[in-house]
Amino acid sequence: MNIALTAFTRRGAALAKALAEALEADGHSCALACQEKLRDILPGAEIYASLGRWAGEQFSRRDALLFVGACGIAVRAIAPYVKDKFTDPAVVCVDEGGRFAVPLLSGHVGGANDLARRTAAITGGQAAISTATDVNGLFAVDEWAVKNGFAITDRQLAKAVSAALLAGEKVGFASDFALECPRGLWEGEAELGVWVTCRGAGGPFPRTLRLVPRCLALGVGCRRGTSEEAIRSAVESVLAGWDLASIRQVGTIDLKKDEPGLLAFCASLGIPLVTYTAEELQKAEGAFTSSDFVRSVTGVDNVCERAAVLSGGRLTVPKQSGGGVTVAVAMLPGF
Repeated sequence: MNIALTAFTRRGAALAKALAEALEADGHSCALACQEKLRDILPGAEIYASLGRWAGEQFSRRDALLFVGACGIAVRAIAPYVKDKFTDPAVVCVDEGGRFAVPLLSGHVGGANDLARRTAAITGGQAAISTATDVNGLFAVDEWAVKNGFAITDRQLAKAVSAALLAGEKVGFASDFALECPRGLWEGEAELGVWVTCRGAGGPFPRTLRLVPRCLALGVGCRRGTSEEAIRSAVESVLAGWDLASIRQVGTIDLKKDEPGLLAFCASLGIPLVTYTAEELQKAEGAFTSSDFVRSVTGVDNVCERAAVLSGGRLTVPKQSGGGVTVAVAMLPGF
């Protein structure tokens, strides 16, 4: 996680520094910030004049905000920026004595509950988790989806799953992949159930929450100036019956790294555009559809198939062409 930390007292600043060091040792990226008066304790930290303005800036830049101090200060700082549990960053507050770590926002999807638990483990304190499924020891579908990298296709059904479990009702489970049924769900008939799938519609239950693994890598080639709409149409045609949420990344040649339509398509799905040089594409292993014309333009005989397999996946759908766009699909390892 990319975590921003701040504190308001000298004791709190010392704890923030210790937390940042421990969290960075865990592999997180941490950025400290404070008021001018604490610069000597946190050398190199960002100095802010307004806590509220700083918090607003971090909301769009960080995965998590960790406040060391009173919960009330943190709540007032973040209040103008809170929007949606599926997009807000995790927010955790820990008192300067390290006794209680409180997840304030985005406990499951954003990972605030886990961050609070880790914070408490570092300080020797206690995580004050209040989400109903955690309190009752029940399966939390949103947290499970995020930890496994699955896209949640219906927010209301995700809430319905939690509500049903809290009411003691059966919630079914089905998967198109070799997954063990999570504890608390069951593999049988149910009115409401969870289905792990890449399919774009339907389901084995009257009310089915589809969780979509990001298991596909696309390779895409296009003419200069190809629109986002044309690229989307070509991809949807190739992935007919699949949910576009199953795409983890799009790969192409570096000549297209600034192609507006391709960048807009990736941005609309929240996925990265990964580019490769002609030399890198040429080193891809496998049998590919060769084109002398493509070689004359790009320096390599095939862009889309080679870019797809350079993701580390196996070629599942070879080169498909239409509307000035070529698309190939690779299935990523583990699926």
